[in-house]
Order: sequence, then structure tokens, then C-alpha cells
Amino acid sequence: MAKLKQADITRVKAMGFLWNRGTESFSGRVLTGNGVITAKQLAKVAECAEKFGSGKVTMTSRMTLELPGIAYENIEPAQQFVAEEGLMFGGTGAKIRPVTACKGTTCVYGNFDTQGMAQEIHEKYFLGWKDVKLPHKFKIAVGGCPNSCIKPSLNDFGVEGHRAPKIDLEKCRGCKVCMVAASCPAKAAKVVDGKVLIDDTVCTRCGVCSSGKCPFGAIAAHNDVVYKIYVGGTWGKKTRMGTALSRMVSREEIFPMLEKTMLWFKENAYQKERLGAAIDRVGVDKLEAALFSDDLLNRKEEILAAEIKQRP
Repeated sequence: MAKLKQADITRVKAMGFLWNRGTESFSGRVLTGNGVITAKQLAKVAECAEKFGSGKVTMTSRMTLELPGIAYENIEPAQQFVAEEGLMFGGTGAKIRPVTACKGTTCVYGNFDTQGMAQEIHEKYFLGWKDVKLPHKFKIAVGGCPNSCIKPSLNDFGVEGHRAPKIDLEKCRGCKVCMVAASCPAKAAKVVDGKVLIDDTVCTRCGVCSSGKCPFGAIAAHNDVVYKIYVGGTWGKKTRMGTALSRMVSREEIFPMLEKTMLWFKENAYQKERLGAAIDRVGVDKLEAALFSDDLLNRKEEILAAEIKQRP
């Protein structure tokens, strides 16, 4: 084929195909939605790599599968090929990036179905907002506990599931070897004066003690999960720990909170400015005031229709 033009490279990048430097080929990113694909889909990806690429498949940090060595003329055939198993290429540009999730309830520490929530976010926002242009990339991570394996605090919007202990001291027998204290990862639980005590300044609300560790029910087993939300986290050339919102939220609040965060980002950030930088410039207090009210949702269409702000 003729030498690649920059316009062609830019066009297919928006479709999830990144130019392999020094070559005439591209790496295509196959989306997983929530980090999960079926065996048939995995076989399809491998076959696509053999048929249209270099025969290799690499993994990205955002749980996509990257197929290097795809020639420009094979981009459309590759798209059609993986679509036969319900897959698609994508995941680049100044918009919502592929959603990442930890193992969730298959992990002994998982407090909720992270992969299920990530799939909901993928469908509602990654796909539903695919045509929404944001000031910069916007990354979302869903974590099942404070172990933070998926790094929610280093994403633009991070969800982290917590279960706070429910204590009934009347049932506590002050065991010499307290199973709650012995199992507490944070060492926040201990027996003091014959009763179990949990230090709230140390407790991470990881949920381990709420899994029936006490045989007498002094710490009740329950699945009442609350969610810690981080906003504005980044990792890379500029590092910023995500700002934890001042209170945890319920499951029902997460999607409106995510939508309001993206609307706030669209309205307040300058072009090519990450969310964290915009928060630092405008102020955490103003962000929280907006996120805990409905003003942004009431002006949703107006905000989405507006142009991205340019730096003065």
C-alpha cells in the first residue's frame, strides 16, 4: 500500500488501532467490557491475531487485548471478524476509557460483584456516551475492598466496596483467642476488658470480620456494602492520588455520582486537562457541592451540548 498518511493514522486511532512506530501496521485493542470474555471469544481473538495480525496477543493495563501487526487494509476485516463473537475494537481518545474491575466476589475479600457493576458502567457510559467528547481521557475502576488491587484511587472515578462491622457486645464472650482480632488484616480489633473493641481510626471496613468470624455473633455477618468514591486520580507523567469524597455512598448513588462527575469534568476542565488538575484548580469544596446536589443532572443536555473550554 501507499505510505500511511497522518490523517489515516489519526482516523483509525479513534477506532482503537494504534500505529506501530516504524512500521506500516497497527495494534488493535479488543474491548472486554469488564475484564471478562468467554472461551469462544478468546479463541476468536487468537484467530484474529493469526489471520490479520502478527499472531501475538498482548494485554493492556485497562483489560483490553491488543493485537499488533494489523495492516491498514485489514482493519475493517478484523473489526468484522471479532464482531462475529460480539467483540469490538476501541478504547482510545478523549472520552471514557475501558472500565477495569477486580475479581469481586470470587475473591475471599470481595465485598460485591465488581465485574457486574463494571459491565453496567460499560454499557451505560462507555457505550452510551461513546460520542461524548470530554476534555481528556476519563478512566473508571471498580474495586471490591480496601486492598485496592485495581487501584480505584488512581483513576478519574474509582469505586471501592466496604463493609463496616456491626457489633453486639452482649454476645461477646471475651474469648482468650478472639477470632475477630486474629483475622483482622488492619489489626484494628482487640479484646479490652473482656470485650471486643474495634479502633475506628485504624479499621478500613474491609468486611473480613463481617463474614461470620465470631462464632457467637458478636460481630454480625452481613452483606450491607457502602462505597468509597475517589475522583481525580492519575498515574503516569503526572501523579495524583484520587480525592476521596467526604462520605461513602450507597449502591443507588454510584451511577448518578459518576454521571455528575463526568458532567462536572466536561463543564469545568480545559481541553487536554485531566480531571484531577481541574479539581485542584477549581477546588474540592466546589466539586463536592456539585456532586452532592442535582444541579449538574438538571443541566445535563446543556452541558453535553457545550464546547470544551479552551485555556484563557
